[in-house]
Amino acid sequence: MDASRLSAIPLFAGLTDRELTAVASAATETSAEEGQALAAEGDFGHALYIIEAGTATVSAEGEPLRELGPGDVFGEIAVLASGRRTSSVIATSPMRLIVLFKRDVWALEQSSPTAAERLRSLIESRQRAAT
Repeated sequence: MDASRLSAIPLFAGLTDRELTAVASAATETSAEEGQALAAEGDFGHALYIIEAGTATVSAEGEPLRELGPGDVFGEIAVLASGRRTSSVIATSPMRLIVLFKRDVWALEQSSPTAAERLRSLIESRQRAAT
């Protein structure tokens, strides 16, 4: 993956070239069709996703919570905190996604500590908002 694409994503904005390269080397890409389930509440989560293009809806216990779009991240709580998905995510349009698997996120602790810290901060803010 080209590291310059990552710098356009708010989570990674302002990282050094070295850190962006570290994230890019760990990241993979995937796509999703409209209506595709990307995460199911209660399942084990082995990856987090960053939306590069497209939209999705988030729900928990059958209730819609929010809409996601380019630059948004989901799946980080299961990867870094609980192990299980706290909500379901369904694509509402065709999507292009950047994927970081759990092992790669752990490796970012060494290769891109700023990116890892930003992910932890995102989890903390979402957990505060949920309570």
